[in-house]
Amino acid sequence: MDNYFHSVVLSEDSCKGCTHCIKRCPTEAIRVRGRKASISGEKCIDCGECIRVCPYHAQKAVTDDLEDIKKYKYRIALVPPVGHGQFDTGTGLGKVLKAVEMLGFDEAYDISPYCDIASAIIKKHYLEEKKITRPAIYSDCPVIIRLIQLRYPDLLENVIPLVSPMEIAARLKKTDIANKKNFRMGDIGVFYLTPCPARVTSVQVPVGISFVYTDGLISIRKIFGSLSKNLRELQSLEKVEGYEFSGRGLKWGTIGGQSHSIGSKNYLAVDGIENVINIFEEVELGKLKKLDFIEAYACTGGCVGGPLLVENAFVAKTRIKHLADITPSPKLIGKEKVKELLDTGLFTWTEEIKPKKMVSLDPNIGKAIQKMEKVEEILEKLPGIDCGSCGAPTCRALAEDIVNGRAREVDCIFRLREKMNEINRG
Repeated sequence: MDNYFHSVVLSEDSCKGCTHCIKRCPTEAIRVRGRKASISGEKCIDCGECIRVCPYHAQKAVTDDLEDIKKYKYRIALVPPVGHGQFDTGTGLGKVLKAVEMLGFDEAYDISPYCDIASAIIKKHYLEEKKITRPAIYSDCPVIIRLIQLRYPDLLENVIPLVSPMEIAARLKKTDIANKKNFRMGDIGVFYLTPCPARVTSVQVPVGISFVYTDGLISIRKIFGSLSKNLRELQSLEKVEGYEFSGRGLKWGTIGGQSHSIGSKNYLAVDGIENVINIFEEVELGKLKKLDFIEAYACTGGCVGGPLLVENAFVAKTRIKHLADITPSPKLIGKEKVKELLDTGLFTWTEEIKPKKMVSLDPNIGKAIQKMEKVEEILEKLPGIDCGSCGAPTCRALAEDIVNGRAREVDCIFRLREKMNEINRG
């Protein structure tokens, strides 16, 4: 577990120990001790909430640089729908892809047509043929799968075992170019322009598949300035053609886009990690069995709210909606084509997804029970207001840290005050 890759990293030099991050972390992976934060790799799911809320930019995402594409003889860029939301709608979809190619790529492809492929497979294979436990949950947001592994393992049977549109595009394009241009697969580099750090982790430590065709991920925020410069150079061009788009697929960048594309009438779309947690608890309790499909995103608004984007999520959402409305949508592929794609074995998971164990108080069951009893004793002494001043997100988290020797009772300011009063009275 110590070697598990995480795209979210902490810069201790920048951290001021403000505790903003500990209250927003959905898996209680962060502690602040000695005025410095630390992240537990065993609990972190790379959602990027800490990046979003840190006022000192102490949490950062590890992504690839443009220099990394030079390792490959043929370079492909994959552009997600949210990439278009970063620019004024008058810019034009084609110009954005051309601006991406000007960064050093041989070809750039929009992800929206590959979102359509995912929609067709989900609709015509998993939902219509009832190949999955209801309510079905799709895995496009990597954070959601990590969250289910860690906190809701009983829901793993509800997860549709289909790779993301990013990986669908990477597999189709890399295979196609290798055949047509006589390149070895290793000579072709496929890079995704990512709105979030979780996708980096999904490539470095894939879930459900042993090998990914996506070779790298570059933060959209990191290249935004260069893209803007390239777009200014393209201003004189009225229109840039030769690229494929789908209005239906463009909506995948925003919450509700998956469900709209699939054509589901009996669905629930939820965004924001705290809201997702609330819904998954409802599903675990069996309260949402009548739903066919749940679309869940960790970021508010969907991928459009990713922490590695530049534009305000609500502005970007409006832009994408406008672009989707004016962009034609090709007809979804039929059942025969869906079967043909699935028969290749390229697009479904090849490995069983197993639960990730939450960090226990002790690997020895007997000792763990004793420690749990001690936790309850300590909790009785704590104020129970979950203020976070101690550097832990909740009083229970502090009690567990105390039992495991990672904190002291006097880290709680209320307990410290009581101890001081006892000393003074003595």
